[in-house]
Amino acid sequence: MEEEGGVVEKKITIGVCVMEKKVLSAPMGRILERLQAFGEFEIIHFGDKVILEDPIESWPICDCLIAFYSNGYPLEKAEAYAALRKPYLVNELEPQHLLHDRRKVYQHLEVYGIPVPRYALVNREFPYQELDYFIEEEDFVEVHGNRFWKPFVEKPIDGDDHSIMIYYPSSAGGGMKALFRKVGNRSSEFHPEVRRVRREGSYIYEEFMPTGGTDVKVYTVGPEYAHAEARKSPVVDGVVMRNPDGKEVRYPVLLTPNEKQMAREVCIAFRQAVCGFDLLRCEGRSYVCDVNGWSFVKNSYKYYDDAACVLRKMFLDAKAPHLSSVIPPTLPWKVNEPVQPSEGLTRQGSGIIGTFGQSEELRCVITVIRHGDRTPKQKVKLKVTEEKLLNLMLKYNGGRPRSETKLKSAIQLQDLLDATRMLVPRTRPGRESDSEAEDIEHAEKLRQVKAVLEEGGHFSGIYRKVQLKPLKWVKVPKSNGEGEEERPVEALMVLKYGGVLTHAGRKQAEELGRYFRNNMYPGEGTGLLRLHSTYRHDLKIYSSDEGRVQMSAAAFAKGLLDLEGQLTPILVSLVSKDSSMLDGLDNASIEMEEAKARLNEIITSGSKAANSNGSSEFPWMTDGAGLPPNASDLLPKLVKLTKKVTEQVRLLAKDEDEELTETSSYNVIPPYDQAKALGKTNIDVDRIAAGLPCGSEGFLLMYARWRKLERDLYNERKERFDITQIPDVYDSCKYDLLHNAHLNLEGLDELFKVAQLLADGVIPNEYGINPKQKLKIGSKIARRLLGKILIDLRNTREEAISVAELKSNQDQHSTSAKSEEDADYQSKFFIKNEDTRRTSTSEISIDQDDDDDKETKYRLDPKYANVKTPERHVRTRLYFTSESHIHSLVNVLRYCNLDESLQGEDSLVCHSALERLHNTKELDYMSYIVLRMFENTEVALEDPKRFRIEMTYSRGADLSPLEKNDSEATTLHQEHTLPIMGPERLQEVGSYLTLEKMEKMIRPFAMPAEDFPPPATPAGFSGYFSKSAAVLERLVNLWRFHKHDKHSSANGK
Repeated sequence: MEEEGGVVEKKITIGVCVMEKKVLSAPMGRILERLQAFGEFEIIHFGDKVILEDPIESWPICDCLIAFYSNGYPLEKAEAYAALRKPYLVNELEPQHLLHDRRKVYQHLEVYGIPVPRYALVNREFPYQELDYFIEEEDFVEVHGNRFWKPFVEKPIDGDDHSIMIYYPSSAGGGMKALFRKVGNRSSEFHPEVRRVRREGSYIYEEFMPTGGTDVKVYTVGPEYAHAEARKSPVVDGVVMRNPDGKEVRYPVLLTPNEKQMAREVCIAFRQAVCGFDLLRCEGRSYVCDVNGWSFVKNSYKYYDDAACVLRKMFLDAKAPHLSSVIPPTLPWKVNEPVQPSEGLTRQGSGIIGTFGQSEELRCVITVIRHGDRTPKQKVKLKVTEEKLLNLMLKYNGGRPRSETKLKSAIQLQDLLDATRMLVPRTRPGRESDSEAEDIEHAEKLRQVKAVLEEGGHFSGIYRKVQLKPLKWVKVPKSNGEGEEERPVEALMVLKYGGVLTHAGRKQAEELGRYFRNNMYPGEGTGLLRLHSTYRHDLKIYSSDEGRVQMSAAAFAKGLLDLEGQLTPILVSLVSKDSSMLDGLDNASIEMEEAKARLNEIITSGSKAANSNGSSEFPWMTDGAGLPPNASDLLPKLVKLTKKVTEQVRLLAKDEDEELTETSSYNVIPPYDQAKALGKTNIDVDRIAAGLPCGSEGFLLMYARWRKLERDLYNERKERFDITQIPDVYDSCKYDLLHNAHLNLEGLDELFKVAQLLADGVIPNEYGINPKQKLKIGSKIARRLLGKILIDLRNTREEAISVAELKSNQDQHSTSAKSEEDADYQSKFFIKNEDTRRTSTSEISIDQDDDDDKETKYRLDPKYANVKTPERHVRTRLYFTSESHIHSLVNVLRYCNLDESLQGEDSLVCHSALERLHNTKELDYMSYIVLRMFENTEVALEDPKRFRIEMTYSRGADLSPLEKNDSEATTLHQEHTLPIMGPERLQEVGSYLTLEKMEKMIRPFAMPAEDFPPPATPAGFSGYFSKSAAVLERLVNLWRFHKHDKHSSANGK
């Protein structure tokens, strides 16, 4: 390829020497189209006639060759052509012979130290040959004394024979399951009568690995890029899960660093740049059980883009190394695509400062995020004496009369619904009879329980839970007549429901993830995705136990990683639950009660309550700061307006109830399927058009929600206001203004304004009435989370220092190696086994993390990453939680210097940001706090300025559309969605917060690293390193990584 006067004379030719059936597959077509779009390549298709009939001397001549075996392919002929013309081979041809023999595949994997399942070979020279080393008993086979108990797997040695069988033990009923290539919707068949193994050929026997019902498929494009996805294992029920388009459902998967190393080594071991293989994940370890050779991912546009970019770089490096292989900012096939409104819901803020000059590199992104928009949280309490309900309680608490029961599973809730349906009176008492008020109320509450349980068309424990607590007991004779036993005669039923993530919440979370992808990782464009797939992004996502929080995490991950499909598979694959870190207020309940009592005092006494420790310069230092001065006058107004709204909803509920009584069925109402709704990010237009409430709430439940607020807010008999109900009134107002504006409830706007004034004062003060109390409560609630954040930062620092040292050592020794490295494809990619072992010692680093996988992690050669700074390894930790943890974290960050141990220190947050936070009041849905750590590579390793922390926050959903009437507000109203505010700075521009200062200020409030549970021995460690003595070379370099960490404990790493 030559350049004269800037004109490219000759394109690089890429020969596609592949059977036509494979060339015509969608993935191959998409990727070749993208390669062609770069304008640097000419693609030549050989075609079946040429491949099968013509002599190799007349085959087209090309610079690079894509050639791989499939049925009927003349592999030896292709090898002869490659020897004659010597093109650059994407996948080498000679090793492809190995892939046809499962024995050779396993042996080859073992030579390279890649873990495989425990297996044994049974080789027969002719069918039914009797072998003295092979013994079969009812529940095991034995090969050369190596015993395999059922269940075990039997595979033909021929790699193209897919009739794999699993034999089950007699204790489980026996039988055999035959696995096969997908036929329609089936991928396996169970044969209960088959007990004996096959004898007509040669087979591999291996132990059955319990993988939790999913298989992981890994697709490499060169040794530095892998895409992984899981699918439902055919072992489960043989039914292929398909999406509405008829395509097999695939779950996104994050490979562990250990698995990434395995992917790299499979690619190198078989000298196949484009290579698919199967991983089994079992009890914390991973094993390769099949290598397929050339494979592309189906139906993933992100993968097609990435594969084309990586292949382009390979071709240019091999045949035109003088040309730049940097990816253009806009990929050529996307030039004419309409620009997607990628962050339509996210406002730009002032907060992203970015790097200070060229020498700074991003090392770590830690984000704590509140869940998205949800339905109001609800609770129904009623005392029950009905035999059916008391029996149900005993059924699920093991028959213990004094024990409470929690009902969450679908079966339990269905039982409760069946009982409740029998107990709800057919007619409304009070219309025909003069029942007592208490009976009416009890019947109403039972009706409400029934409505809640029937809501949404299916049960999910994520959204509804019921507690039954026994209150009174009597002694009754035992059924066998011997003595007496206790029996409950009254119990308290508490039903909690609501708090479900709405379609708007899902949309907000997904768009915020997209915003992070494009804005939080500087200098990369869409680099996060490339960073992620090229192994240099270490991502973990944590969530509390609440369904709305888990789903927000899944939706955010979908946007962040540009994933496709439903949220449930994403949740299962990518989000880890950690309720001890992200749930609960128990630790600070006493202090919070004190704060609420003092708050009640300030509001009801009508005093402004400026405290002596306050000043006009720092208004946030006063007790009850942020409360409106006329709070006590606003309370009666709040009650009056709440009654007005409740009455309107009562009439709507009454109409609905009468309609239901007349038709005696739910045909009138378009049925609402919560399962389908989970994946949606838009509103249910039919329900809105029918004049029904948004989501799954009917008028009956909407009325129950408002009626409870009206009752609890003000006790008329005692003439007492309950200020703890103010946040709930505000919550309901905000929800109905956004989602039920079409119901035109009169006075709702005015109620919202009054409730907002009060809630803006009440909510922040519930977490402490003044800064010192806020700090105390915040540190109790967020103690574990703060400890984890410090561990994240410390581990990132240790890893970065290790890499810097390695790099300086490498720089001193790499000059001579460099010239050899680019010699040809063989040395560039597929180094012989011992060389691979030797060179990879310099590529190692260890990530001392406290996370679940506890594995040694590798830094991989980033040659093919094609991003701005190839050595960079970025750690991202996302923590999804609720309002309490966001308030707690903000309070510790801004007031930590008020602690006695830190007196005289400046706040971590600058004065203007303290003022902004004081005026912010509400940390709404999707509010977040981001800590980004940068490394200045031109500063000495021991210099405190080596690592800088940047802190930003967002107050989350922007309520202004609810308060305005412009065109944007109208659009957002129609979609029932609020935009998210962009990040705001917590430091002055130009200020420099070192990691050292951050640690010093946060440590007094954080759980110490040594208090975190000690990490178990890494499950994959011993097996991985015992494969070959040569591998031990890697370990030699590990010890030096601990030398900077003299003070820290090994726990929490």
